[in-house]
Amino acid sequence: MPSISDYANPALRDFKAYQPGKPIEETARELGARADDIIKLASNENPLGPSPKAVSAMRDALECAHRYPDGGGYYLGEALSKKLGVPRDHLILGNGSNEVIEFLGHAFLRDGDEIITSEHAFVVYKLVAKVFGAKTIEAASPDYHHHLDAILSAITPRTRLVFIANPNNPTGTLLSQAQIDGFMSRLPENVIAIFDEAYFEYVDAPPDTLRFVRDGRNVVTLRTFSKIAGLAGLRIGYGIARPELIEILQKTRQPFNTSSIAQAAALAALADDEHISKTKRLTTEGRDYFQQKFAEMKLRFVPSAANFVLVNVRDGRAVFKALLNKKIIVRELKGYNLREWIRISIGVVEENEKSIAALREILANG
Repeated sequence: MPSISDYANPALRDFKAYQPGKPIEETARELGARADDIIKLASNENPLGPSPKAVSAMRDALECAHRYPDGGGYYLGEALSKKLGVPRDHLILGNGSNEVIEFLGHAFLRDGDEIITSEHAFVVYKLVAKVFGAKTIEAASPDYHHHLDAILSAITPRTRLVFIANPNNPTGTLLSQAQIDGFMSRLPENVIAIFDEAYFEYVDAPPDTLRFVRDGRNVVTLRTFSKIAGLAGLRIGYGIARPELIEILQKTRQPFNTSSIAQAAALAALADDEHISKTKRLTTEGRDYFQQKFAEMKLRFVPSAANFVLVNVRDGRAVFKALLNKKIIVRELKGYNLREWIRISIGVVEENEKSIAALREILANG
């Protein structure tokens, strides 16, 4: 009898599914430990949790959980429109900003098309491309930064989408406004540039990619409530683009793709400047702490603009396992061709200090 895989999308035959950071609950089960004893610094989450205002909004929204959500997310869309200074028709909500990446695949990728991204960039870009039969071209990144000239040189008549994460995950590097302006001045009009800004709020003076949206360019800016807003478990993000492009993406969106609870929480979190400031301050201090300690330990690291640091520990898999045995979860990066490296998210002070102490001990005994 033929295998069921014979009937599946051929693109899925050699497809390796995305592997997220190891969950706390899974680690606790494996180690026979309490979940409260596990330190998770693997998924770039907000260690302070969600905004208290968002928690209150979620509780209120539960009273109407028997009703379908507003499919268009009117009130969240209006609040985002006001905050960002773009009309409501420039916005689309997603089940996380990842879903907007999928919308782009549905809308613009066909078999034989190409996308371009950096060598060490968020792996979901090429996973989505593969599902739609598109080829991923990875521009070389020998110093772990985006090389925009290399990306531009890789464009062919089959190029449809170019993905640029800024700050970049997993390297934490940041492109300047001048670099982005220069890139956009040379990008062909028929190629859509996607600026993935999941870590935008952690940057003191982030570059403005919305200027290209306002100018009517084929640009999509992605942002999320998963990171600084602390709503990763709710899966809600959004895309910003000119209305003609948003209209196409809307045709690929399921009717109720974001829940009423997620919309209510995001709306409240958007207005909680105190929580965002507190998170940013904690992140900056934690990032400085990690980078100072890595320098003292003579470990190579990539200076970061996000809420994590990429550090070379010579054998990422071995160090990941050793830290796991000490109930600390970090991110190994073999899927990014960074086998010598691990990525460590910023936690609260006690978590950061315990992680450095454990890493010192592991490397000293290694």
